Amino acid sequence: MVVIIGSRIAAPLASIPRFPAAPRSRFASCKPMAQEIPTAEAAKEDVLIQYVVIRKDLVETMKWPLGSVISQGCHAAVAAVWMHRGDPDTIEYCSPEKIDTMHKVTLEVKGEIQLLNLSKKLAEASIDHKLWIEQPENLPTCLATKPCWKSRVSSHFKKLKLCS
Repeated sequence: MVVIIGSRIAAPLASIPRFPAAPRSRFASCKPMAQEIPTAEAAKEDVLIQYVVIRKDLVETMKWPLGSVISQGCHAAVAAVWMHRGDPDTIEYCSPEKIDTMHKVTLEVKGEIQLLNLSKKLAEASIDHKLWIEQPENLPTCLATKPCWKSRVSSHFKKLKLCS
């Protein structure tokens, strides 16, 4: 396989150095448990998904440019994938067979307090994620989960609105 960047052909994928697998997280995998998928029908519909949660007040109150807020979400998503690059769910999510069909949902919270509360609840539920803290301001701006099975994590996000 060859990587194409713009109109240039870059090195074949096989020649790109691979990074060592990340150490296993202290949190449990996001693989669904049997009791969490009640029917065979639900199991067929289960997908690996990554949730990104953005602070709405960054745009509305603090008047950040939309592009800057989108960049925050990108930072968190890439960091979450990189931190869990050795995790079987992340490996599957980023596999050549699935790279063009990734599932992401971008949601919003009102502000910093809600973002920090969500991060705490996710940690308590052993949902691996990255809370992005913009530097040098030391400002929590968003979070992203590692790729997880939707059946395992969706209940933690159902009260949040789609980012608009």
